[in-house]
Amino acid sequence: MPTAPDPTRLIDDLDRELAATGDPDRAVQEKRYLKSDLHFHGHTLPALRRRAQALRATKPYADAAGLRALVDVAWTRPSHDLHLLSVLLLELDRKLLEPDDLPWLQGLVRTSFTWAYVDSLAAWPLGDVVRRHPQTRAALRQWARDDDVWVRRAAVLAELVELRQGRGDFAHFEALVAPLLAEKSFWIRKAIGWVLRDVSKLRPELVRGFVERHGAQMAPLTLREATRKLADVEGG
Repeated sequence: MPTAPDPTRLIDDLDRELAATGDPDRAVQEKRYLKSDLHFHGHTLPALRRRAQALRATKPYADAAGLRALVDVAWTRPSHDLHLLSVLLLELDRKLLEPDDLPWLQGLVRTSFTWAYVDSLAAWPLGDVVRRHPQTRAALRQWARDDDVWVRRAAVLAELVELRQGRGDFAHFEALVAPLLAEKSFWIRKAIGWVLRDVSKLRPELVRGFVERHGAQMAPLTLREATRKLADVEGG
């Protein structure tokens, strides 16, 4: 059996490649936009997605342990491009992850410090584990009570993909976010409204019911986001 590449050497080589091929002007703009202390090389999201796909094709890991090891090394580097590329790898190979990986995923979320990684981590690797293992919703309820705002946001967004496709457990989502409606954080208020808005495109009656039950507790931002598409989908 071929030996898997050393993750440290692979990430160091990748970091040098990304530094050499980036767009310095874009890097400055992205760093300013995200208000991040990380280094930016200025690669676009499509370019990083292509690089993640190319890296995956070289089979740099054989299982979830190998994937985690590679991401862990990338996460120690102060590089936005490496962090985002590793998030894209987790999206591509999300089916390798199982419920036992949730504490590790939570660690990534907790050390992300930005929606730019958290939203994808929540919607794809976390969301896919929850979809395949519905019993993990109990863990989401714990995440929703966490002191870290990014962990709470990840809990809100974990079933976004399923819910916006007309699937998912909306009753669970409602029970999860109802206690969060009093949140002062923009990141939580916006996330709840975002999920509700996307649900309304296929199942407007669920969002109407949610607003009827919880409208008095919803922040104006959340309510505005949640109802933005209702008039369009309901024809008035």
